[in-house]
Amino acid sequence: MKGEGVPRRLYKYRNFSNRTLSMLIDDTVYFADPTTFNDPLDTKPALAADIDNAALETILARLIEDRTVAEMSAAAKTLRYRGPKTLDHIARHGRKAAQRGLADLRYNATDPEYEIEDPERFLLGYYVQEELLRRYDKGVFSLVARATCPLMWSHYGDQHRGLCIGYSVPPAATSNVRKMRYGGSRLVQASAVAAMLGGDDAARRRVDDDVLLRKAKPWIYEREWRLIGSRGEQNSPLELEEIVFGMRCATAVKYSVVQALAQRSRAVGFFEIREQRDSFALARHRIDISELASSRPRRCRDMDGVFDAFAAEIDPVKSSGGETGEG
Repeated sequence: MKGEGVPRRLYKYRNFSNRTLSMLIDDTVYFADPTTFNDPLDTKPALAADIDNAALETILARLIEDRTVAEMSAAAKTLRYRGPKTLDHIARHGRKAAQRGLADLRYNATDPEYEIEDPERFLLGYYVQEELLRRYDKGVFSLVARATCPLMWSHYGDQHRGLCIGYSVPPAATSNVRKMRYGGSRLVQASAVAAMLGGDDAARRRVDDDVLLRKAKPWIYEREWRLIGSRGEQNSPLELEEIVFGMRCATAVKYSVVQALAQRSRAVGFFEIREQRDSFALARHRIDISELASSRPRRCRDMDGVFDAFAAEIDPVKSSGGETGEG
């Protein structure tokens, strides 16, 4: 069943480029690394160490061990090493990596240069935070709830020269589409991380939300939703429904996109943004595809013959190369 609150349409603002055209023709989406986003605080929460040092050590050891095992398992899979001895070796290596990490931390905490009351607690909080963020290796495909936002067109739609791709969300994809939250604290509670590692699903959801789905209040104009998936280009789990062209989008671009999708097995709607005479609001209007197709592609020299025929009508002798006058 479709998740409560997911909009009927979600939109992706894009400039017109080879990548955009490939997205449309191949029906793919690109799950970006959140560290590449334009907000450096995006997916970068801080840890609130609300538990004692022993509990922080337990969390850190588990995070290091899990990461090491995951990395070595991926390498073993590539090399097709899957036997029980390989698994035992990976498990032992993971435990040793956790032990080394804690030993290094305790040693570093004895550095006399630290001018804080409890260097070990400070380092535990810092290392847990770093390991937690390394755990989140998913990609994000950012979407928004409106195709008529002036700021979004200016910031992400190439100042109206681009387009906006409209998707619906099939039931199978609903659980991976999440709504952004704006404002509030950047902190992730260490106690919630501990509960997550202990198998608490509610705590996992809470930590996931704090890491992936919170931004500063000024970004609220975006009304962002995020599709979470494996990083890189993937087949789209969404249903392409419509294309909305910006006010400055060239006719040639509109024609190219319409023709590129003309033979698609499931039809796509085409719209354009128009201004409202009495306000600054933007409106979305359906494009007359037949009218667009009748005017493109064009051949400029077709007009030469038209004017030649016209000239012949008004001065048949001159147009034929003859002369007038008495002999």
